[in-house]
Amino acid sequence: MARSARPVVHYMATRPDGTVPPTDNYLARYYSGLGETIPTVNLADHVGETIDHPSPGQKWYTDKPFSYFHMYTRPGEILERIEDGWPIRLFVVEPLGETGNWGGHYYPYWLMSQQIRVVEETDSWRAFGHRGEQVLAILAQLPDLARQWATEWAADPEGTRRTYKEWETRVDRTRALTSWAFCRAQHSRREAALQAANELAGDAAAQAATAAGADPHAVALFQLRARCLVAGQLMFDRIRSGEYEQSIRGLLLGAALDTRAPVPA
Repeated sequence: MARSARPVVHYMATRPDGTVPPTDNYLARYYSGLGETIPTVNLADHVGETIDHPSPGQKWYTDKPFSYFHMYTRPGEILERIEDGWPIRLFVVEPLGETGNWGGHYYPYWLMSQQIRVVEETDSWRAFGHRGEQVLAILAQLPDLARQWATEWAADPEGTRRTYKEWETRVDRTRALTSWAFCRAQHSRREAALQAANELAGDAAAQAATAAGADPHAVALFQLRARCLVAGQLMFDRIRSGEYEQSIRGLLLGAALDTRAPVPA
């Protein structure tokens, strides 16, 4: 017997206050500079309700800062167009009436409409895909981890520098982050999630390590380690079969650096 198709879920991300961000950040900055107010809708105020777009643009062009309700069917791509990045709130919505899509290879997970029903608010970690909880757990630990790394570096600067240099060389030679993790993220529709996680991880590691007194070279290596660590967590399920791929996963998770960060499966 044929299996039934999995129901399609449509997601919309909002700012932390529940308001929908612009569909075009460039136009939003331009009109804001002219002193114009950008219309928006607060989804948190309309859970369970049907709402119309307050000022729709031409179907389906981005001719206004906020032209249409823009939703995603692949949660790992949700963060690609959020103007202020993380944190966000996430809502499940139902498109109503006529819908549209820009078409093409890169937009199969987008959908536009001018009317939606706000079904419910859901966990924001889903914006990183189904491994979002693990990613957020690592991000929360990174300030403590970066301080730990800085302490280890200060205790043995030359030895630690050599260890990191060997690891960095292997990461670069194998392209563990720039190729393996990135390509697998593209194929599994988690590219935006990976980019956001990388930025958050790099910033968290840099702030904590700098505050701990680490020198700029060490800070840069800690940032790379943090970015690799969250990438390894995000893509854990996509880089795991075969001896060589397990070595790539080990590089991303910092196995050669004796990391004490938890590695949930």
